[in-house]
Amino acid sequence: MKLSRRRRQRIVRVAGYLVFVLVILVVVAAADWGRLSDAFFRGDVARSMFPEAITVALRNTIIYTLLAFVFGLTLGLVLALMRLSSILPYRWAATAYIELFRGLPALLVLFMVGYGIPLAFPDREIPGGVYGSVTIGLGLTAAAYMAETIRAGIQAVPKGQLEAARTLGMSHTRAMVSIVLPQAFRIVIPPLTNEIILLTKDTSLVYVLGVTPATIELTKFAGDTLNTRVNPTPLVVAGLLYLVITLPLSQVVRALERRAGRER
Repeated sequence: MKLSRRRRQRIVRVAGYLVFVLVILVVVAAADWGRLSDAFFRGDVARSMFPEAITVALRNTIIYTLLAFVFGLTLGLVLALMRLSSILPYRWAATAYIELFRGLPALLVLFMVGYGIPLAFPDREIPGGVYGSVTIGLGLTAAAYMAETIRAGIQAVPKGQLEAARTLGMSHTRAMVSIVLPQAFRIVIPPLTNEIILLTKDTSLVYVLGVTPATIELTKFAGDTLNTRVNPTPLVVAGLLYLVITLPLSQVVRALERRAGRER
């Protein structure tokens, strides 16, 4: 008896579910949950991390993320406009910057900012200490990616919008600020929100600047606790705290993408 296409698809789907459940059951049955619990889920070790894990480490992680995002967004907007400029040196400079900082690891940029700037300007300190260094270091890298995102958003706005504004007597700058940029940012909000998620994870590189107990972030805090307690439970706690930040942001991105899809 020949099966219909719908019936074959249903059988394949059910088989896929069964294979998935079977793999889960095999893993659950084969794992040594006692050893896993003792290694990664020690309640006493986890409790010893609080409240500092939230009041210091998590707080600093959020602060670093927001500062770097604001700096990167501002610089990225300037770079995007330079890339679209009719002045050739501006386009060259913006392109060179974007290609350079997209090709460099964020860790290397942080190191160069934290130690290179004090060597280049020995009589001047970076404002804000570690906070300022993180803002500049992570912001420089983020700006390169956000510049391309913003540029794509600007180019996605129909050219007729700008031409209509110029016809009404607006200057190019006024039309860009009042007409084009608001529409462009509406388009690029989801990818910019993704950039916040990436910056949140990049704050784990701040240790290269030599943080203090007052400026420590989640990964460094978890690593120090791991060295003290000789147990990997702090890494699990740090991972969960990162998820407290990134999971809601991921949901925001999906909601914005669905809304944009409905509007289109």
